[in-house]
Amino acid sequence: MRAVKSKNTGPELVVRRLVHANGYRYRLHSTALPGCPDLVFPGRKKVVFIHGCWWHGHDCVRGSRIPKTNVDYWTKKVSRNRARDLVSRERLLSDGWRVLALWECELKNEASVLKRLVRFLK
Repeated sequence: MRAVKSKNTGPELVVRRLVHANGYRYRLHSTALPGCPDLVFPGRKKVVFIHGCWWHGHDCVRGSRIPKTNVDYWTKKVSRNRARDLVSRERLLSDGWRVLALWECELKNEASVLKRLVRFLK
């Protein structure tokens, strides 16, 4: 687990490159906000989370895989991650922030991700 990065991951770098290339500027990993969002647009009061499918329990093929060992531990871990994500999202929304969650599997189609990001940030 020590080798698993939580910041500056491959999917996060893809999204950052797309956003920056289109003229948007952002802050990274604001610890002052619930959930420590990956990208923060303070002037727009918007945040973006980039979730790894497996770690955050997405319903895609990669996210629904079940490990072969220590199944009980990992299913509880992913459940806790999902619950924490939900609480963070609700707190941000109640504080007046708009939230977008992007999944690792969605990043295969960069054009559609860029459309979603631009629509969200306008």
